[in-house]
Amino acid sequence: MSFEIDIEKRLGDAHVSLTLQAGEGATVLFGPSGIGKSSVLNMVAGLLRPDRGRIAVDGDTLFDADRAGGVDVPPERRRAGYVFQEARLFPHIRVRANLLYGAGGKIDGFDEAIGFLGIGHLLDRWPRTLSGGEAQRVAIGRALLSRPRFLLLDEPLSSLDRARREEVLQAIEHVRDVLELPILMVTHDPAEAERIGTRVVRM
Repeated sequence: MSFEIDIEKRLGDAHVSLTLQAGEGATVLFGPSGIGKSSVLNMVAGLLRPDRGRIAVDGDTLFDADRAGGVDVPPERRRAGYVFQEARLFPHIRVRANLLYGAGGKIDGFDEAIGFLGIGHLLDRWPRTLSGGEAQRVAIGRALLSRPRFLLLDEPLSSLDRARREEVLQAIEHVRDVLELPILMVTHDPAEAERIGTRVVRM
């Protein structure tokens, strides 16, 4: 699966411009905070509309400002699994229900999806009782259970301590190497970029 991104977006005083072609593995957008890395993920996910350009995944056009009539596939039809900097779990339901929400209420593949994440013992817990690393692993599980064709990771490790960070890094490596799900990840940490990135794009 390949990403083809050629976009521009004006964000207040900032201007985001990115041209990228990437294949399998993990593509990491690396650079300091405030230069528009997260905005790129939001444009790929369909949460933010570029001013101009084109976005395609595996040859399927998700956005094209120049095509007649324009193309802008709705977020729910882009099949992107999105893990944010904060886990963003629903606080009023337990971990199991959060995961099943990602699966659309279906349980096919449930045990397999959560097995490598080491979160089976958390299923009856409330999100507020989880550590940062536990919450992020649950968020990854929820994203995977939605059966995405690619995964977007927005600074998923930035708020974690060293031990929790290692747990989540191993989970991301499993997604990249075992599940072989294409990843587009944002980070400002050079060590994370080097470890996760099959390709690193400096912004």
